[in-house]
Amino acid sequence: GLDRPGLLRGQIRALLRAGGGRSLRIMFPMITEVAEFDAAKSIVERELTYLRQHGHPLPERIDIGTMLEVPALLYQLDELLKKVDFISVGSNDLFQFLFAVDRGNAKVSERFDTLSAPILRVLREIVQKATVAKKSASLCGEMASKPIGALALVALGYRSLSLSATAHGPVKALILDLDAKKAESVMKSLLDAPAGSVSIRQKLTEFAEAEGLAL
Repeated sequence: GLDRPGLLRGQIRALLRAGGGRSLRIMFPMITEVAEFDAAKSIVERELTYLRQHGHPLPERIDIGTMLEVPALLYQLDELLKKVDFISVGSNDLFQFLFAVDRGNAKVSERFDTLSAPILRVLREIVQKATVAKKSASLCGEMASKPIGALALVALGYRSLSLSATAHGPVKALILDLDAKKAESVMKSLLDAPAGSVSIRQKLTEFAEAEGLAL
């Protein structure tokens, strides 16, 4: 989009006009450096000025955020969170980039566990930093669409999940029955243990069974 600013301006202008009089959230994907977010946001501001000058109704509220799916952005979180209104973790891409695994390749796609300590520690750091910065952090992807994945995410502190329509019922049922504080305590002890010393997936499954949660 930044390589084709004319196309990006047209898309943003359409979003802003369609959002006239309403709340609008714009999320930029595949951000690698904070400077890319700055450049994208400046285009939004230019288009707002254009619409204002030509008398078009503007959105009542605009929140601008980023998808977090490129590992390089993990090391710019403090700077990023000062500028965005929200972040959303793109778990599918983030996980495959972290493990250098093509999830579309059956020969290697099963080589890592989404409930392993490295992934969960990354997710915990993201939501903790967002909380400190008072910015919302959500997560979308296959992880949230599985009850045990949703259990892990709630235990890490996530309160906004995006999931497939078919997964809505099972995940909602689990969350309604879940004691989030108890899950957070269990997760903390698991992540504070040396990586690889316990199977987090197994321990969360045992916790769910003890709590009568359907996975």
